[in-house]
Amino acid sequence: NHLKKNSLACAPPSHPLASHDPAGALLVMPPAIALASASASASMRGGESAKGTARRPDRVLAARRRRAAVLLLALAYTAAMLVLLLGADGTGLGAGGGRVVVGAPRPRARAPAPPGSVYRSHLVFERLLPEMRALASRPSPLMAPHYKKSGKRWVPCIRKRLTQSALPPSNGFLVIEANGGLNQQRISICDAVAVASLLNATLVSPAFHLNSVWRDSSKFGDIFDEDHFIETLRKHVRVVKELPENVSAQFDHNISSILNMRTKAFSSQSYYLEKVLPKLLELGAVRIAPFSNRLANSVPSNINALRCLANYEALRFSEPIRILADNMVDRMIKKSALTGGKYMSVHLRFEEDMVAFSCCIYDGDWKENIAMENARERGWRGKFRRPGRVINPEANRRNGRCPLAPIEVGMMLRGMGFDNTTSLYVASGKIYNAEKYMTPLRELFPLLQTKETITSPEELAQFKGHSSRLAALDYTVCLRSEAFVMTQGSNFPHFLMGHRRYLYGGHAKTITPDKQKMVLLFDNPDIRWDRFRHLMQDIRRHSESKGFGFRKHSGSIYNLPMPDCMCQQAES
Repeated sequence: NHLKKNSLACAPPSHPLASHDPAGALLVMPPAIALASASASASMRGGESAKGTARRPDRVLAARRRRAAVLLLALAYTAAMLVLLLGADGTGLGAGGGRVVVGAPRPRARAPAPPGSVYRSHLVFERLLPEMRALASRPSPLMAPHYKKSGKRWVPCIRKRLTQSALPPSNGFLVIEANGGLNQQRISICDAVAVASLLNATLVSPAFHLNSVWRDSSKFGDIFDEDHFIETLRKHVRVVKELPENVSAQFDHNISSILNMRTKAFSSQSYYLEKVLPKLLELGAVRIAPFSNRLANSVPSNINALRCLANYEALRFSEPIRILADNMVDRMIKKSALTGGKYMSVHLRFEEDMVAFSCCIYDGDWKENIAMENARERGWRGKFRRPGRVINPEANRRNGRCPLAPIEVGMMLRGMGFDNTTSLYVASGKIYNAEKYMTPLRELFPLLQTKETITSPEELAQFKGHSSRLAALDYTVCLRSEAFVMTQGSNFPHFLMGHRRYLYGGHAKTITPDKQKMVLLFDNPDIRWDRFRHLMQDIRRHSESKGFGFRKHSGSIYNLPMPDCMCQQAES
């Protein structure tokens, strides 16, 4: 009715070019027919005048024929318009009242997304939940012995790789600024120790950049035991807590006045000797900020051994962190009585900033889309809206770049054989929409703990607002777990896997899921439990068999400390 009224308002019935179809829609004749109609009308009027005067039968007959032709043209046009409007399936204006553009092509149906492109894990969860509830693994996989590849074990041997002699006079002071979160800061610190050794420089305790994402104002001594750090390195590298007064005065007591070398990422040993050392000798102090991944992986073995010394022995957490972290580990062991005091840890990267940065879609409703857009704008200010930037969530998921959701972690571990008697420690920041996304994981693993549940609010109060210190608590509990599960590549699992190899004979139970295979399983709501479990256990076995690893020439010493920092030793 609304469309009828609008049509009638636009062109009244008396309009010489307008007519109406049976449904009431306004039909306008094209100009050619309108012109013919007008000419015919004029001819008819002329014919009637002649008939009144001359009464000639031949003119009356001709006028009637012209009027009949015009009516036939109008009817043909009306019929054609009705066919176009209604369409072959009857879904045009007469049937549905919608607006139709004559001649426009019909939209083609979108091709189905390739397998693994869409988040359907919640549907798989609903199908497999009865079988997962009934799962009982005896004995627990946590009780199984470590996978061993040979009859020899690997042990730390850093001291054998480092020469111990009196340090020559210092060439000057190296000032660096570590950026990022806890483990990116660790990389910066360990690399700075190695660079200071190369330059024979005195290292000033690194300053930490206030990151826009981490927002942690902690100083070096708040996170690490600074005195222990200096003492452990004293035979290899000089470290001071701050610039001496006389040197600081040369730069007006302003660190920013010291020349910033702005070194490129993964710079070689020769770059530091040829470019940085001359400036150090000339000025007495140089600054490199930011200093993250500023030293190449391919350096002499003794330099890598110094990195290991800094990482595994010199960098000890500060006393408040150590005390609470040790208590947390003891509590996890006590809560794991059903598995012989052994527990599993999971690094769950499902914080809001991580989900936003991945550009992956989970539920995909409008609230989630808005939340992710806002998070990207807060953290990266227009980076994702730059011209030419292409965001493809479906491809990200197929390629295994999306962080595993808690529900996916739960199904994966149940499929791998870990039942509801498994004590699970989840290391993470603030989980995105935790009430919704964590519920399925807690249902599958009722003994799940986090730093918030295993400590009191009073114990955590001193660390609130300091993300690096909170991450240090998680790091310690994960380091001492029987098995560790990574869910997304980042510095945290990268460092942790190397540290566990260093402490546990070159191999630690670490599960690194093959997400490209897993998304295919999570995309099939009709999958059967026996097939799902079989494939998950294959992924677990393959992951454990790769626990041993040797660093290649360009590989990271922080992930693979063998053979630079570890030596083989025969089993007793």
